[in-house]
Amino acid sequence: MQINQIITHPGGAHKDDFLASCLMIYTYGVPVVRKEPTAAEVANPAVAVLDVGGEHDVQKMNFDHHQFPADYEPTCALSLVLMYLGLYEDARLYCDWLETSEWLDTRGAVKTAAWLGIERSAMSKLNSPVDITLLRRFSKSERHEAGQPVYEVMRMIGEDMVTFLKGMRERMQEIDRQSEVWDIDGVFKVLFMPRTDPMTSEPSAGMGRYIDSKEPDCVAMVYPDRRGTGYGLTRFNDDLRFDFTRCDNEEDVHFAHKAGFIIKTSATDLDRLKQLLKMAWVG
Repeated sequence: MQINQIITHPGGAHKDDFLASCLMIYTYGVPVVRKEPTAAEVANPAVAVLDVGGEHDVQKMNFDHHQFPADYEPTCALSLVLMYLGLYEDARLYCDWLETSEWLDTRGAVKTAAWLGIERSAMSKLNSPVDITLLRRFSKSERHEAGQPVYEVMRMIGEDMVTFLKGMRERMQEIDRQSEVWDIDGVFKVLFMPRTDPMTSEPSAGMGRYIDSKEPDCVAMVYPDRRGTGYGLTRFNDDLRFDFTRCDNEEDVHFAHKAGFIIKTSATDLDRLKQLLKMAWVG
């Protein structure tokens, strides 16, 4: 569907209307107008109406959540745009900040703080000039269009979000095809990524996310060392049952972090890698 304009509400801007606009800017490259939409604009599928208008109707490109019941699952304009783009499920998996943003926009800071299990005062401590300036500059103008600094930054944010999510989806598929789960003597499990040709620039990228979503029993990762011909061995989620300093004096270990969470080895034999893992296991 092609659109010629994005409309979102006037006044103070929030992360959900800002980020929803970023995604639409990247997808369609059309101007953003901050105002109350007319009935004709709400009915016009060539106008994307975000976070205002009182309607969620993808066929008419309307993405408002304010008409949802109070007990509705936290869902904001950003959620609806991500759903429209087919990226919502990936965003919930790989963007840790998304659910908090949904809560903040639909439940407010007090309830969100309680849901997070933190003090209300901690919420404002998470802000920075990045948040404040971008939202303030976005809210100051009634119209944003190509070539303007704020618009181009928003385009970059939208591009990075889409690129990241699509990249993570592809990376999860790669890991699913290429990785193995090692069950070490029935004591612990490890996710192993073999060396491939060509090798990705960051061989360990996405492995933690993959463990979280697919292999929650894994407590360590083994992956190709991008700076050498061997492998890196690291504990997952800083699991203290591994202490890799115990491998420090092994001839084929050329780096062991003093904190004990990782080693780099020139070893490529799988049995040797498993031996090093068992050596580091303290239980």
